[in-house]
Amino acid sequence: MTSKLTSFLFLFICFMSSAQTLKGKVVDAKTNAPLEMVSVYFDNTTIGTTTNENGAFSIDYNDAVQSTLVISFLGYDKYYMSDYRNQNDIVIKLKESLEQLDEVVITTDDGMSRAEKLRWFRKEFLGKSENGKSCKILNEKDLRFRYNKRTKTLTAWSNSPVLIKNKSLQYEISFDIEDFEIVLGNWNAQSVIYTGTTFYKDLNTSNKKRFIKNRKRAYEGSIQHFMRALYNQRLTEEGYVFGLRGFVVMPNDYFSILSVDKNGYKKVNLKQKVDVFYKSFFESTIQTDYSKEFAVDKFGNYDAIQNVLFGGDMGSQRVGDTLPLDYALK
Repeated sequence: MTSKLTSFLFLFICFMSSAQTLKGKVVDAKTNAPLEMVSVYFDNTTIGTTTNENGAFSIDYNDAVQSTLVISFLGYDKYYMSDYRNQNDIVIKLKESLEQLDEVVITTDDGMSRAEKLRWFRKEFLGKSENGKSCKILNEKDLRFRYNKRTKTLTAWSNSPVLIKNKSLQYEISFDIEDFEIVLGNWNAQSVIYTGTTFYKDLNTSNKKRFIKNRKRAYEGSIQHFMRALYNQRLTEEGYVFGLRGFVVMPNDYFSILSVDKNGYKKVNLKQKVDVFYKSFFESTIQTDYSKEFAVDKFGNYDAIQNVLFGGDMGSQRVGDTLPLDYALK
């Protein structure tokens, strides 16, 4: 790690404040009976727990956690909570899920075998990088697919979270799919859209240097790294170079960054699509859709994700390349 990046990460560590604890209880909305083994976690982080036999939970967090709190239990609708700060002893009532996915599509001949669907899913969900190739889905049998021959669209879902073991980065990832869609071309995917909530379990508990190095490599040049540098207006110092029609341009001429709002976000306005280069081997593009404005905080969280479009290397990053939002901030 270069001295600049080390200083940058140290700056983030200094931002950390004392931990807060959120305590609560999860019950059935109809019977008020406590629910045991309910997953309670901050989306896209390693911070999570489960309820005990009384439905109670306790979870610590700090300023690095800007994510939504997710309460998830099989057979019930997921519950999302964003206003958890300075709250305690909360009671969350989960409603039984009324949605029953059509199981008929599993056996219907739609022109694509399950093996082919799985191949496309692994490729576009896990990614084609070395990190993506090191991933293994632990519960593929739970995946369900539907293929539309007319539109060449493959959709996927699962009644339980998709469990992935990332051997290269040493995380076990639980990804609860909300939407997954691939529009296929002749040989490659024309577009890939997937959304959901994510929880990371750190498997590198002994801090082996090989996996620490792999994570550092995955972080540098990632969207997460880019957004943190953007917030701190350190894009050039962090090694990013910008181009437009073959000419090097200055980031300040294209990114307008406003002051921090009450929620800790900075509003960012991107004037037009620009090329983004990191070191000598990452080439990407960034542009905004619909609105030119989005929000980012000092930890790399950014709002209106669907309106910020990345192409090239950053656009090809998939689940296998991602790190939790609390990476390097402990």
